[in-house]
Amino acid sequence: MSDAYCTDCKRETELVVDHSAGDTLCSECGLVLESHSIDETSEWRTFANESSNSDPNRVGGPTNPLLADSALTTVIAKTNGSSGDFLSNSLGRWQNRNGSAERGTYSLNDSCFHRLGLVGTIKDRANEIFKRLEDQKSTRGRNQDALLAACLYISCRQEDKPRTIKEICSVANGATKKEIGRAKDFIVKTLGLETGHSVELGAIHAGDFMKRFCSNLGMSHQAVRAAEEAVKKSEEFDIRRSPISIAAVVIYIITQLSDDKKPLKDIAVATGVAEGTIRNSYKDLYPHLPKIIPSWYAKEEDLKNLSSP
Repeated sequence: MSDAYCTDCKRETELVVDHSAGDTLCSECGLVLESHSIDETSEWRTFANESSNSDPNRVGGPTNPLLADSALTTVIAKTNGSSGDFLSNSLGRWQNRNGSAERGTYSLNDSCFHRLGLVGTIKDRANEIFKRLEDQKSTRGRNQDALLAACLYISCRQEDKPRTIKEICSVANGATKKEIGRAKDFIVKTLGLETGHSVELGAIHAGDFMKRFCSNLGMSHQAVRAAEEAVKKSEEFDIRRSPISIAAVVIYIITQLSDDKKPLKDIAVATGVAEGTIRNSYKDLYPHLPKIIPSWYAKEEDLKNLSSP
């Protein structure tokens, strides 16, 4: 506290400074002698993203290790095309030419992840994978959309939130399933050579897709529960079908055992598995149905009423 002349007290009194409001008050009568004052002293509060960073600066955006120049970037505005703006136009062209890494990082926009129901950690990993490819100059001359989609597919696998190639293809900018598949193989090979060991993608289980597929079909809670139990039981048998095909055929069987039967065509659309593949998988699964379908959901007589393959 310091002393100053108070106009109400008509004498020198001690002052109290309210830092939160920026007011200076008289300690005797409470008169506000100065309001909204600006503190010009050094600021020691930390605005860093991580608690271990003690840098008190709050200038610029948050740091992003995925960008070559962190988060401090310069945007050169477009001009009206007059002849005197030749230098500005040239700089703008160079910025567009050299900003491929940043464009790649942000090509995976939030709408893609929202449509697929993915969390931010998957986006971060996908961008990290693409950045590693950029650093190795491995993206030159290749389909950028297919590479980005493949990075997303790999990150989903590594985060134990797998999505099918067809689902990834639905949010890709024109990349086909074949192109994404080739890009995925290329990325796995490239990153494997970089690290010296194979890239772990994580195992896919039929149960990873059940809730999403059942939700797309509007199945009841009881049917979803039965489907999840059945698909878990199916792992005990040597059924040589892809996890997605097994998930699709289990859903088909569960719906046929309920009052709300779903057409095979609707299941094929919801799961992305061809109708013929579901029929062939049904043949493989049919002999094991008594041990796979939960007894509380369907009795043995109900299973006998199912159509034979």
